[in-house]
Amino acid sequence: MRSRGFLRALLLHILLRHVLAQGIRSIFLFKDVMKSNTTALRTSGFNTLIMFGVGVLGNGSIMYYSNTPGSKDVLVASGGAYVGGDALAAKVRSFKTGNDTGVNRLEISMNAQNIRNLMASPGPGADTPLYRNFAALREAWTLDAVNNDDESIYDVASTVAFAKMLARVGYKYTIAPYTNINFWRNVKNQVNSGLGAAEWILDRVYLQCYDGGASNDPAGWQNNLGMKVVPLVWVINDSKPSFGTSAAQARTRFAAWNQRSALAGGGYWNDYDIEKMGLSYRDYGSVLTSLFP
Repeated sequence: MRSRGFLRALLLHILLRHVLAQGIRSIFLFKDVMKSNTTALRTSGFNTLIMFGVGVLGNGSIMYYSNTPGSKDVLVASGGAYVGGDALAAKVRSFKTGNDTGVNRLEISMNAQNIRNLMASPGPGADTPLYRNFAALREAWTLDAVNNDDESIYDVASTVAFAKMLARVGYKYTIAPYTNINFWRNVKNQVNSGLGAAEWILDRVYLQCYDGGASNDPAGWQNNLGMKVVPLVWVINDSKPSFGTSAAQARTRFAAWNQRSALAGGGYWNDYDIEKMGLSYRDYGSVLTSLFP
C-alpha cells in the first residue's frame, strides 16, 4: 500500500511539473499591425498574439493607438459600432485564418485609463456605450481576450467590474503585471470567485520579467496568485539594451524557470524590436515551440 501511494504521489508530481503547462507561446504586438510582418507572426510558432496600444476614451469609445512612425491613431469602436475600417479589420482577422497560421488566440492590451469613471457611471450594463463598443470590436476583429496592463491606477473594484462586464460580452480577461502582487491577487480571486478553473474569466497572467519587473520570480508569483503564469522577456532592443534577450538567452531563462516550477508558457515583448533590430521571428518562436509544445 505504501509503495502504491508513493507511486501515485510521484506520478502526480511529474504530471504537475511537466504536463499541466498550457503550451502558451505569446508575443506582444507593439508595431502597427498594418505595417508589421504579419506572415512571420502567423507562421513562426506563436499561438497567442496580444495587440498593444488599445485604449478607452472618457465616453467609452475605443482607440487603437499608433506606436509606429508613419502611422496614425485609429478610432475603432464608437456608438456601439465598429468604425476602424475594413482593411484594419481584415488584417487583424487574418492572424487566425488560413491553413498556415499557428495563432489560435488574439487579445488586445490596454491600460486602466477612464475605466474607474465608466464603471461608476454609466456602469457595466449591456446598454452602455462601453459594453456595446467592446462587443462590436470583438465581432469585427474576432478577439478572444482583453489584457489589462494597468501600471498606475490599481483600483480593485472597477477592475473587477470591468472584467466581469467583458466576460458577459464574451471575452476572457488577462493581466500583464510587473509589480503590486497583492492588487493582482485580489483582482484574480474576485473575478474568478465561484468558478471552476476551466471557467475562469481571468485565465492568463503574462508576467513582465524585464525593466521594472526584471527581478520577478515566476515561481513566486505562481504560488502567490494560485495559478500558472507566462513570463515575458524583452527581445534585443536599442531602447533599453541592458534588458535585451537573445533567442539563446531566452531559451536558458525559460527552461530554468520551467524546471523550477512548471509554467503556463512563455512570451516576448515585442514584435517592433524584432523587426527594427533585424532579428528572427523563427528563432524566438522556436524557443517557445521546443519548451512549450
